[in-house]
Amino acid sequence: MEAEARYTYVGAAVLLLIAALVASVLWLASAGGRADFVHYAIHFESQALDGLQLGAEVNLRGIKIGRVVDYALAPDKLNRVRVEVAIDPRATVRTGTVAVVTRNFVTGIASIALVNRDPAGEPLTTASAGDELPVIREGQSNLDEISGRVSQVGEQVTIALTSINQLLTDENRQNAMATLRSLRDLASGLNQRLVALDSMLAQAGSAATQVGQAAGQLASVGERVSTIAERSSQGLDSTMAQTERTLRDASTAMAQVASALERMEKQAGSTARRLEGSASLVEDQLGVATAELRLSMDAATRVLDRLRDPRAALLGPGPQQFGPGESKP
Repeated sequence: MEAEARYTYVGAAVLLLIAALVASVLWLASAGGRADFVHYAIHFESQALDGLQLGAEVNLRGIKIGRVVDYALAPDKLNRVRVEVAIDPRATVRTGTVAVVTRNFVTGIASIALVNRDPAGEPLTTASAGDELPVIREGQSNLDEISGRVSQVGEQVTIALTSINQLLTDENRQNAMATLRSLRDLASGLNQRLVALDSMLAQAGSAATQVGQAAGQLASVGERVSTIAERSSQGLDSTMAQTERTLRDASTAMAQVASALERMEKQAGSTARRLEGSASLVEDQLGVATAELRLSMDAATRVLDRLRDPRAALLGPGPQQFGPGESKP
């Protein structure tokens, strides 16, 4: 009876342990499921994914915040790899966050590092077009930049070596030797021309000395000319003074002549006015005298007519004769 009781207890304990183990596994599975992590997608095109495996770490500033849960080749682009990562919800992923692949140089195991760049932007929560999950943009690692620059340097070195090989062909070497010989001949010719130039400079120096002497002579001649010019200027000054005096006298005489002409013009005007008055008076007197003479002639004519006819003079004019002031109608 006691042995059967112990087996019962042992069996119950084993069943309890199995139940606890199953519960722990289920709890761990639920704790590591989709409900406790935020899932994102990363599309890698330019970075190599050597050493990246499922379960690889996802780090942010050196802290593990998630893991790689899936990856697959994109059907629309051959060089694109879609990697799905599960991130701790406490680590906020923003629109400015980029993903970079990092490797351990010793083991070769790769991981994904998230880098927040300025401006950080808003939290990344909206699914992108063409994907069911929010997509973290791909960044560029420093190692890739260095390798790209090294590749560019290698390409430039290759191009430079190719250019040097093309430059050092037989034809170019012959042309370079011909150029050097031409330069040597040019240098010898320049030396000869320099000797001739030295002689020309010596001749130019002597000519300059002669020119200096001539300049001294010209200076003495200039002094003489300046003396003569000074004397001439003095004579010209006296002549100008006399001319100024003459001009002043002439202007005085002209002023006197102008005043005399003005007086003569006034006198001529007054004389003309007097003559004009006298002429009008004479004309009036002549008119009166002419009228009186006409009357006198008329009277004399009547007297003569009467004297021609004594009868009319004594008895008066006949009926056929005109009286004084009468005329034939």
